[in-house]
Amino acid sequence: MTKIRARVAQLIWLVCVLAALLLAVGALLIALDANRSNVAVDFVLRAADYVDLDVFSRKDGIKQFQGDGAQVKNALFNWGLGAIAYLVVGRILDRIIKP
Repeated sequence: MTKIRARVAQLIWLVCVLAALLLAVGALLIALDANRSNVAVDFVLRAADYVDLDVFSRKDGIKQFQGDGAQVKNALFNWGLGAIAYLVVGRILDRIIKP
């Protein structure tokens, strides 16, 4: 039972880290104004839109900026907060589940 709990904790941590990585890379791609017609860029942005859970959405997230550079600011702020939240929650769940 101890090994199973340890593996589940590792799996949850891995999923949270991957979600945080997607959000961080997605925000970076928007900040760098990457070519959105590129398949890899499109995949990362769609995946980041999915894992933001509409709480940290760049279009309707926690904070919405207006004016010049609003799209970049929204992505960096909201997805950055989302990445931090995933890492914190993932680490807490890891510590709770791990024997």
